[in-house]
Amino acid sequence: RFHAGAIFDESARRDDEVFRLAVADLNLNNEILETEKITISVEFVDGNNPFQAVQEACELMNRGILALVSSIGCMSAGSLQTLADAMHIPHLFIQRSPAGTPRSTCPLTSRLPGADDYTLMVRPPVYLNEVILQVVSEYSWQKFILFYDSDFDIRGIEDFLDRTSQQGMDVSLQKVESNINMMITSLFRTMRVEELHRYRDTLRRAVLFMSPATAKAFITEVVETNLVAFDCHWILINEEISDYDLQELVMKSIGRLTVVRQTFPMPQNTTQRCVKHNHRINTSLCDPKNAKAQQLEITNRYIYDTVLLLANTFHRKLEDRKWHSMASLNCIRKNSKPWQGGKSMLDTVKKFGVSGLTSFLEFTDNGTNPNIFFEILGTNYGEDRGRGVNRLATWDPLHGLNGTLTDRKLENNMRGVVLRVVTVLEEPFVMVSENVLGKPKKYQGYSIDVLDALSNYLGFKYEIYVTSDHKYGSLQPDGQWNGLIGELVSKRADVGLSALTITPERESVVDFTTRYMDYSVGVLLRKAERTVDMFACLAPFDLSLWACIAGTVLLIGILVYLLNWLNPPRLPMGSMSSTTLYNSMWFVYGSFVQQGGEVPYTTLATRMMMGVWWMFALIVISSYTANLAAFLTITRIENSIQSLQDLSKQTELPYGTVLDSAVYDQVRSKAMNPFERDPMYSQMWRMINRTGDGNVDESKEGVRKVKYGHFGFVWDTAVLEYIANNDEDCSFYTVSSNAPDRGYGIAMQHGSPYRDIFSQRILELQQNGDMDILKLKWWPKDSPCDLYSSVQMRQNGNALDIHSFAGVFCVLAAGVVISCLIAIVESWWSRRKGSRVPSKEDDKEIDLEHLHRRVNSLCTEDESPHKQFSTSSADLTPLDMDALPAARQALEQISDFRNTHITTTTFIPEQIQTLSRSLSAKAAAAGFSTGFTSGGGVLQDHRTGGVGPFRQRAPNGGFFRSPIKTMSSIPYQPTGPGPNFGYGNDPDRGTSI
Repeated sequence: RFHAGAIFDESARRDDEVFRLAVADLNLNNEILETEKITISVEFVDGNNPFQAVQEACELMNRGILALVSSIGCMSAGSLQTLADAMHIPHLFIQRSPAGTPRSTCPLTSRLPGADDYTLMVRPPVYLNEVILQVVSEYSWQKFILFYDSDFDIRGIEDFLDRTSQQGMDVSLQKVESNINMMITSLFRTMRVEELHRYRDTLRRAVLFMSPATAKAFITEVVETNLVAFDCHWILINEEISDYDLQELVMKSIGRLTVVRQTFPMPQNTTQRCVKHNHRINTSLCDPKNAKAQQLEITNRYIYDTVLLLANTFHRKLEDRKWHSMASLNCIRKNSKPWQGGKSMLDTVKKFGVSGLTSFLEFTDNGTNPNIFFEILGTNYGEDRGRGVNRLATWDPLHGLNGTLTDRKLENNMRGVVLRVVTVLEEPFVMVSENVLGKPKKYQGYSIDVLDALSNYLGFKYEIYVTSDHKYGSLQPDGQWNGLIGELVSKRADVGLSALTITPERESVVDFTTRYMDYSVGVLLRKAERTVDMFACLAPFDLSLWACIAGTVLLIGILVYLLNWLNPPRLPMGSMSSTTLYNSMWFVYGSFVQQGGEVPYTTLATRMMMGVWWMFALIVISSYTANLAAFLTITRIENSIQSLQDLSKQTELPYGTVLDSAVYDQVRSKAMNPFERDPMYSQMWRMINRTGDGNVDESKEGVRKVKYGHFGFVWDTAVLEYIANNDEDCSFYTVSSNAPDRGYGIAMQHGSPYRDIFSQRILELQQNGDMDILKLKWWPKDSPCDLYSSVQMRQNGNALDIHSFAGVFCVLAAGVVISCLIAIVESWWSRRKGSRVPSKEDDKEIDLEHLHRRVNSLCTEDESPHKQFSTSSADLTPLDMDALPAARQALEQISDFRNTHITTTTFIPEQIQTLSRSLSAKAAAAGFSTGFTSGGGVLQDHRTGGVGPFRQRAPNGGFFRSPIKTMSSIPYQPTGPGPNFGYGNDPDRGTSI
């Protein structure tokens, strides 16, 4: 009889059952043991009590055993190893992890140099670190969390953590307590909303080092509490995962699940599975369809193969006749001796192997089992319960990973996938046109074009709908998200698409693809309308300068008059000009406007004055002409806003943005966050929140306020540029920041399997230039509107309109009206003056200019050549005029002196005799015949008489000489009881001398 001892953990009753079943099978197998039988002694110990394990082992050795089989943990195994080495008893150790958690490498017990190791590791070394590192590398994970249960020895993954750290992976650790429900509840109770969202993001990628029972409970809890979604991907690694456990895990989980477990290569044929060389394994253990076989643990399989190996070893020892009888060993005695046959038995066990339930059991020289295989099973993404599990790859220490873990469905195409897309209407990213015929809405825009390009390449289809609140999404006080982001967080949509900017707050709850367009903050402003300035012609000079010029004209006119008064110029014979103040002013003004003058100035002082004045006028007129051209072609806008800095510094123009939008949050963050505070944004934030009505609920409302009010709308630059480009009146212009700091992206649920493939395709579209083509469709370069000019420009280049010269026409019209009024007043005054009796002072008044005009207008009868007369003349001095009787004044009469080359108009008194005598005397003295008669006779006609011209001496002693033109007679007519002089009345031609 071959006696073997066994020590099992008291919690592993199934090990004892399989051990006894294996011994019974071998005792019935005559091919291995012909007449020999195997007897066993089994003891149960506390796996965490090494002293008890040693005590029970000593008891077994005292009974006499050829080998010791143990299935306990590492803590007690070390003590048994030391005892077996001391007593030379072969120790076949089957490592058992507590509560089914993944194994950790047992620390080696130090021994004396050259001493034999009588402990053989039946289970292969722990390769979990190598396997999981290759799996996460194959999946290209860079950030994930590692969960382990309370029974797992974390020292077993130290090597894995070191290697992931060297590769730059971000790995978080978290222990799963035995009471999982309480642990999850504490998370919700202690974490803030932002922290909880970040924790959800971490749970998208997770590795579970735990027992199948704990994994099932943990997955169930996190799914029910909505901590994970269908886009999560978890990896569970444990050698002890049965098919039944696998099916339950798949049923309870959502998203993608990958399971790494140990496998044993077996023939597909059931007969070959159960028959191993000369031994037939019990059908209840080798038939996979048997319920008992399905419940076998890995330690059970190794225990069965260990008994089979010992039986073969005993049989070979008998054949070699190298048998050493069993002896009772007392390990308690101080000088007890080891078993003499232990070394031979150990070498025989190492030398031969056996095929069993674990495929092939053998040992290397260092006493370990090299044969271990892992299989990697996985599911696809989805929310369907009970979806199929596929074998993705295998792993062994010799060949490594055999297979690929790449998701072929996402790598090649997405045909058959229908995505639910949520959007917010925002020109020109997403727009909708209603169909009056009842057909589905048709969406268009830049973002829709990008989505169509992705759909055509990847092959997916999509259904699109608009959010009910028409918002992009912000965090509410109750911790929930509204708008587009809320639809993704609540799993009602797969993709979010619009003018959606990538922000840290949004990225904490959803996933974003790479940016497909740059984003910057801008402001929409209304262009300054060109005001109608009727007096634009006055714009070149300031009002003060115009006043100085007007004063200068008056001053120079007065100075010219004074200079002429101090030194009167000698006027040539026949000159029509005079040096009165009125004429001086008129001459200065005429020369200023470059129209010349009529008064000849001959004195040196006057000419020096006028030369300097002409130089001044030339400079002023030239400067005015140059400045007028510039002012009529260039419109200057004072204090215009050309940058966000200008907008923030001014307070006259109110501005705002959409409440709870990305722009609103960005301005608030840069104004309030001490780490990125910007003075410009601080000013903007104070202005935005200064008034309650500064912000709007929708972007369309902001554009409307800009167009019809005094307002600036702060919003996405791309949206504002499209609005300004497509405005019918081109009444908008935009101002934006120079450097974009964010971008537009496509939002997806956390852990979405489509994010990476979408990002890759977007990068390809950008590299190929397709994105630029799509952008030019909505933002053309040849826009009819100027987006950056703050004033409305003329459509016809530099052509001037009527508004620029309205003031000139108004001045002309005013001059015409005033001239007409003056003409009316002069006519009225002339008629009134002609109807009254002239005074004595009027008699002395001489208006030679009027005389000259009357001569030119009235003396047109005689067109014959003028005759030459003597240069002598009759002088009528003021004394002669004063000698006239002033008893009565006659009406103004017109007297034409025929044949005398002079025409005069005089006030003839009734006593014309005195004038007649004086004129006769003067004429006789000069040799003229005046034609006057006395005694009431009629003045005869002297049309053919040859008389010389008369001249009137001025009061200052000078002579006023009338121009010689025609000759006419002076008819007289009696005016009273005196002598009857005849004269002709012509009141229409009257003036005064």
